[in-house]
Amino acid sequence: MLIIGIAGGTGCGKTTVVNQILNELPQGEVGILSQDSYYKDTSHLSFDERVKINFDHPRSIDFELLTAHLQELKMGNPIHQPVYSFVEHNRTAKTVLTQPRKVMIVEGILVLSNPELRDMFDIKVFVHADTDERLIRRLKRDISERGRDLDEVLNRYQTTLKPMHNQFIEPMKEFADIIIPNNKYNTVAVDIVRTIITQKL
Repeated sequence: MLIIGIAGGTGCGKTTVVNQILNELPQGEVGILSQDSYYKDTSHLSFDERVKINFDHPRSIDFELLTAHLQELKMGNPIHQPVYSFVEHNRTAKTVLTQPRKVMIVEGILVLSNPELRDMFDIKVFVHADTDERLIRRLKRDISERGRDLDEVLNRYQTTLKPMHNQFIEPMKEFADIIIPNNKYNTVAVDIVRTIITQKL
């Protein structure tokens, strides 16, 4: 199994890059684990308490479960990937049955920040995007898809997102094998990743 870790700041376009990689590959050969599915279960907290959690700190992620699930997949066993609700700020009761594949992509803002998980990656990718661009994308997404208002998103960006990005995400570039600039010139980098995957398949 070839395991690829794809990290980068919020709104940097990780999903776009993942889709570009998947577009020209045989369907069903590549599996995806999303870090967002592995936010810790916070059912014991009230909604108001959950809203205040710093979701951009590595402590908010259940890396133990994510690493265990990846090890299970590597051994050829299916797993039940959790389902997270950004509206409720909590894990739901649902899970998604995820089968092992020849290639597994693990994507999320903090996936390179955990040494144990990082050591499992055969290829480490960092998607880079301009700070303003990331903020604009985050605003659009959180307001249209996650029911947030403008003040809430901007406040969270200034107090949490930006400092956490500088502390835990940006420094992870040094571990990356490939840095992909998320603009219209990223095709070469995406092609390189796709070529490596194709050779593995």
